[in-house]
Amino acid sequence: MPEENKPKEWETYEETIERFIQVIAKNMSLYGITSSVGRLYGVLYFSDQPMTLDDMREALVMSKTSMSTGVRSLSDMKMVESTFKKGIRKDLYQSEEDWYKSFTSLFGNRWRQHTETNIEEAEETIAELNKLRAQTTDETLRSNIDNDIERLVYAKNYYKWLMEFIRVIETGKIFDYIPKHE
Repeated sequence: MPEENKPKEWETYEETIERFIQVIAKNMSLYGITSSVGRLYGVLYFSDQPMTLDDMREALVMSKTSMSTGVRSLSDMKMVESTFKKGIRKDLYQSEEDWYKSFTSLFGNRWRQHTETNIEEAEETIAELNKLRAQTTDETLRSNIDNDIERLVYAKNYYKWLMEFIRVIETGKIFDYIPKHE
């Protein structure tokens, strides 16, 4: 239906949905996802039918390359999946409707990467400090190194705990403790 022939209720409806899509995009930025990718997810979520890249480009006025990159990112996070419809040769995509599943996947991926890096960095720092401690005769420096190694071991233990927490989320065991609201 042409824009000028749309009843006011439809305009209000579309504006209301668009406002919520903006909220989705804003919230997804908390997880390091760009606003445009968040809007893409929102558009797919509210679409009644799977969409092609052309459909998405038209809905969001973005380049096909940006759409492709965004869809790939969302797919990697298991928030979008490709689908098939008989008679349509272009790739079709639809959003993952289970936000709990999307969150656990997104949270797990993002936190796992950072936490693994932090564990590696702590281990490397401990190794470097131990080398320095073995080389120095300065007792004050040795004491500082010992204190810092103690702090780093504490940090490493925290990160190991965090990895266990991430596994609880990724495996879905979190829902044994905090059930989904269906």
